[in-house]
Amino acid sequence: MLTGKHLIAGEWVGTEATFASDPAHGPSHDFSVGTPAHVDTAVQAAEEAFATFGWSTRTERAALLRKIADEIDARGDAITEIGCQETGLPEARLQGERGRTVGQLRLFADHIETGAYLDHRHDPALPDRAPLPRPDLQMIQRPLGPVAVFGASNFPLAFSVAGGDTAAALAAGCPVVVKGHPAHPGTGEIVAQAIDAAIKATGTPAGTFSLIQSDGIGVGTALAQHPLIRAVGFTGSLRAGRALFDICAQRPEPIPFFGELGSVNPMFVLPKAAAARGAEIGTGWAGSLTMGAGQFCTNPGIAIVVDGPDADALQAAAQSALAETAEQTMLTSGISDAYRKGVAQFSEGAGVIQIVSKDSAPRSAAPNLFAVSGDNWLADDSLHDEVFGPTGIIVRARDVDQMTDIARAIEGQLTCTLHTDAEDADTARKLVPVLERKAGRLLANDFPTGVEVCDSMVHGGPYPASTNFGATSVGTLSIRRFLRPVCYQNLPVELLPEQV
Repeated sequence: MLTGKHLIAGEWVGTEATFASDPAHGPSHDFSVGTPAHVDTAVQAAEEAFATFGWSTRTERAALLRKIADEIDARGDAITEIGCQETGLPEARLQGERGRTVGQLRLFADHIETGAYLDHRHDPALPDRAPLPRPDLQMIQRPLGPVAVFGASNFPLAFSVAGGDTAAALAAGCPVVVKGHPAHPGTGEIVAQAIDAAIKATGTPAGTFSLIQSDGIGVGTALAQHPLIRAVGFTGSLRAGRALFDICAQRPEPIPFFGELGSVNPMFVLPKAAAARGAEIGTGWAGSLTMGAGQFCTNPGIAIVVDGPDADALQAAAQSALAETAEQTMLTSGISDAYRKGVAQFSEGAGVIQIVSKDSAPRSAAPNLFAVSGDNWLADDSLHDEVFGPTGIIVRARDVDQMTDIARAIEGQLTCTLHTDAEDADTARKLVPVLERKAGRLLANDFPTGVEVCDSMVHGGPYPASTNFGATSVGTLSIRRFLRPVCYQNLPVELLPEQV
């Protein structure tokens, strides 16, 4: 049952000011509008909780993470019902995303129990070393303190209230204050109810988690500026992410802003692969472009192929597949509006040919496909922009040398893909060192939509794909964002953290 209230340190708090949800279908609900005062109360409680939670054992935090997963599963039907209403996503997608969400909570529980993430290093004392003795030195990773997490529009579960950022921060020992996304506030509240139940059941300090709802920028700004917040996790647009990044950098005491801001995820189709299976790649690309109405940050928006008959085959196959794909409901009306603007921007580019042209109804997106020469793509930076939705652009390069020029010209990406055959090895060897500097994940003969949650995954990349390309927002390495190394010199055992 929805309350429409904020969860602040174990208490459900309402306000007179409310905003109405804008579901794709089903009833709208009213939700309280958060204020800077709510932010301050939540963050102060988080700081108080950190005195205990930051020194909790790995076993205790693992039990909390597993209990949160259990409580989310117990509310699975309710989450799916309201999630489908608010986002327009199909039941199977919401159920799959819930599986990923609880899976990553349990993965972090397993991960911290091993203790490997602490990177414990110990140099025992050498009192008799000449010419100078060495003290006893121990180093481990320690939690930062309260963390702010911003819910994402395109993943109402896996990147939102109990998503990867929250899971990693709690695993590290950091209390979390979440700014809920207004696109799915009901989904966020039910997940917060699950977290609240888990906190109470495990005896975790109440200030360890809070959720504040809002449809404006005031709560987010107040969170990023609050002097007790030690880091921010964000998944969203480049514009909003850059604004928050600047706020964090301009604070009297700057803090890390871990923003995942999306990318165009270029695919490079090498000549022999294009000759052998260009049509197959074109059909697969169309499926990847339209998956989930193209609302994935790993959506492969650009395909680069050498101009000629093989490029024609790839283009024809993609055109045929996209022409048969119906429009789909988008997550919000705002995302749909931005999609139509992006399609219009592409269509006005110099030398751009629109191969598939479909109008999109409000709150919907229909596939579109464009083609342009390598020369024109290199000359027009607007064609490099991400269009969040089911649209793609084929860049027809003169030759493999221009493919390399294009690789050098792309900005930071979450992923880059090579479609390659054995006879493309020489060309691939030239491209890999270039692309490795551009992306956090390199793929061969696959499509990047879909991010495996596991130890080895990297979901991040050089700016503007993310604001800290030394980090990842998916996988167990993501815990390192909310930790810092501390060295203990000659401290008595009774003063050391339990993990040492």
